[in-house]
Order: sequence, then structure tokens, then C-alpha cells
Amino acid sequence: MIQVKTVDYISSKINTGEAVLIYFSAKNCSVCSVLKPKIEQEISKNFPKMQMYEVKADLYKQVASHFTVFSIPTILVFFDKKEFKRQGRNLSVSLFIKELERPYNLFI
Repeated sequence: MIQVKTVDYISSKINTGEAVLIYFSAKNCSVCSVLKPKIEQEISKNFPKMQMYEVKADLYKQVASHFTVFSIPTILVFFDKKEFKRQGRNLSVSLFIKELERPYNLFI
């Protein structure tokens, strides 16, 4: 995942219209550190054209607040410049991947 530090940078990536996943995490979040490699692996395997970015919400609070993210981990998925899915803390990775299959195939 590419590290994001500014709202302008991530907004420019979303505005390309491509599939974008943003993973909001924090340094001292044990759930974040366990979930991140699973998400990276499954997204890379199932959705190779989806771009993945990570925002350290504890360090870059302005980015997290811009996307109204107040709990971590939170995952946002964008298709065609629009937020399609917002998933927080408790999630099934397999169900999350399944929910993204159809829209990904429609937009890519």
C-alpha cells in the first residue's frame, strides 16, 4: 500500500476514476496490523487493477477527518470517483471481497 499524507494527493487519485481502496490505520492498532496484510493479499489477488493506499489516521488527522473516519481500521472503496463501500473494524475479509466482485467487474 502506498502511504498517503495529504488530502490533495488522495483526492487526485480518486478523481482519476479508477478503482481505489484507502485503508485507515494507526500505529498502536493491533487489529490494523493483523488485517492489513490480509486485505493487501486478497485485493492484489482478486482485483489487480485496484490501487491501494494507506492513511495513518493518528499521524494525518486532516486526511481522516476529510473522509469522516473516526474509528480504525476503516476501509473506503471508490469506483468511478464515488465512494462505493465503507467498512469498519469488524469485517469478514472473504465477505468484503465477495461484495466488491460485481462492481469491480462492471467498472474495470
